[in-house]
Amino acid sequence: MTEKEEKMDQLAREVLKLSRNTLMVNLRFMDAALSVFKLFPIEESSLLTDGKHLLYNAKSVLESYKAGKEIPVRDYLHVVFHCLFRHMYMDPTLNRPYWDLACDIAVENAITELGLRSVTDERERPQAKYIAAIRNELKYVTAEKIYVWLRTQMPDPRVVAEIRGLFYADNHEIWYMTASEIEKRFGLSQNKEKPQDRQQTDDPDAAIMSEEWREIAERMQVDLETFGKQRGTTAGALTQNLAAVTREKYDYTEFLKKFAVTGEMMKVNDDEFDNIFYTYGLQLYERMPLIEPLEYKEVKAIREFVIAIDTSGSTSGDLVQRFMQKTYNILKSSESFFTKINLHIIQCDANIQEDKKITCQEEFDKYLETMVLRGMGGTDFRPVFSYVDKLQREGEFTDLRGMIYFTDGCGVFPVQMPGYKTAFVFIDDEYNDYSVPPWAIKLILQKEDI
Repeated sequence: MTEKEEKMDQLAREVLKLSRNTLMVNLRFMDAALSVFKLFPIEESSLLTDGKHLLYNAKSVLESYKAGKEIPVRDYLHVVFHCLFRHMYMDPTLNRPYWDLACDIAVENAITELGLRSVTDERERPQAKYIAAIRNELKYVTAEKIYVWLRTQMPDPRVVAEIRGLFYADNHEIWYMTASEIEKRFGLSQNKEKPQDRQQTDDPDAAIMSEEWREIAERMQVDLETFGKQRGTTAGALTQNLAAVTREKYDYTEFLKKFAVTGEMMKVNDDEFDNIFYTYGLQLYERMPLIEPLEYKEVKAIREFVIAIDTSGSTSGDLVQRFMQKTYNILKSSESFFTKINLHIIQCDANIQEDKKITCQEEFDKYLETMVLRGMGGTDFRPVFSYVDKLQREGEFTDLRGMIYFTDGCGVFPVQMPGYKTAFVFIDDEYNDYSVPPWAIKLILQKEDI
């Protein structure tokens, strides 16, 4: 590095440190988030981050500062928000151009809403009409919601690429690179320490940083309440994105296994079968094995349970169909289906509308093909419990293990705890915290989860 380049790098570092300090003065609740980055110079003319380092080009930083002292401050906050909202730890199946734009829009909207003079620049003006259109359609302006909206409203990727120029502040390419690729490309060594009880990813260092940013986001949520009272604002977009990031994610497949019961299926038990004696006997006595395989194996499968469907006016028919299809797919796979089952699918609003008994896979197939929602009245959970109690008294169930109640709203819960496990599965698009009785399991899924 020449003397001129060293001087430029030193000045660029001062600009970035000044940007960070400016943000700390105005956003004290973000001190932990703003202090994470280690500055790392690169030759490429763009800002990048792996969650731990802020990669910068000295010349580009100085040119931005020359164009307007607010620009590097806003860019610094832009990159920090990406990390806080954990945008780089995305689902690998997402469409990259749409995801990149959705993340930039979510971040720029949150920055603009803060109303800080130190981060206000000319880019807000051309962004305004697109943010207004999105806010008109979406109650919560998070990257996940924006992504779905963009995919439906802007099918032409050329339009997406054009719009992204209005929201661009940093290069996201590093998000999609492995640790070895980052090291080879930028000469940046990654920490290889393996995480303990942390988010599992292909890159241990990324898992560590993902967890660290999640913990910072959780602390910020608490601090933000005090901040909002002091400033007289709720910082809505920032609060929404933090809520989306810190909300607990649920795996419905694993959840459904909680309702599994031990049963006996006609299946070779490979764990207790010795292949050596079996094959040796076939060789020695031709078709006479020395040991026969055990016919029975105990597996976890669901034999008797109830699926209750809320058919009140607030429940979408398409959503119910998707939930039932997902439930069916889980039951059908991984040895979860007995040859014979006793499944009752009950539709209910404020009254019982339909009870369909399913005893085998073929009947489930037919039900999904011909399913029609009935009801569309108010929501009351109690009739289903009374009805299932009646079925038990009549001997319909011999070993009822649980009920899954699928609903997207609030209703009246029974006071008394039933004699079987009960789970309320809420479909929530607004990050609400539904209350259920202490004896019930609560599972909150997003529409995209099913």
